[in-house]
Amino acid sequence: MRKQPAMHFRLDMRGLFPHTFSVEASSHNLPSLLANPIFVSGALSIFLAQVLKAILAFLKRHKLKAKEIAFIMLWKTGGMPSSHSALVVSLSAAIAFVEGFDSLFVLSFFLGLIVIRDALGVRRSAGLQSKALNILGKQMSECFNIAFTPVKEIHGHRWQEVVVGAVLGMAVSILVCWNYIFHAVSSSLQ
Repeated sequence: MRKQPAMHFRLDMRGLFPHTFSVEASSHNLPSLLANPIFVSGALSIFLAQVLKAILAFLKRHKLKAKEIAFIMLWKTGGMPSSHSALVVSLSAAIAFVEGFDSLFVLSFFLGLIVIRDALGVRRSAGLQSKALNILGKQMSECFNIAFTPVKEIHGHRWQEVVVGAVLGMAVSILVCWNYIFHAVSSSLQ
């Protein structure tokens, strides 16, 4: 039996993914990432949502310490506005403004819907259930003198928090991508 020679294929990826080859090789660094309007839009929207969350928490409880404010800005989930919805709406909108309504937009849109649905439904329900378990556990602990360790309460979002986060994300992406929007509108009018 004769051995078959190895077959070598060369696939020209430029035909499959033309937008990925429009980036120069020297642009794969931190300054190019910080100049990318999609990245800036997402990062700025999640940052602003967390800052607003910390400001609202401070206005609600004036006796917050710097450590508590830092915790809110870095790790707190739940609350007004939803940083999850701000991020995913901002990313989807920025992708639409910069790249158009291509496959990347479709992917970001549907993954964004999953994230928002999770923030509204699953995480909120889990948070309410863990809160009820902690109340029940505390009562059982007091009644029967048994040890109880509370479970972590995950905070989901109410629909109002999601809507405000989405509006924030859209506003940030419009501000960051305004030149792409202006160019698209002006070229369509010609």
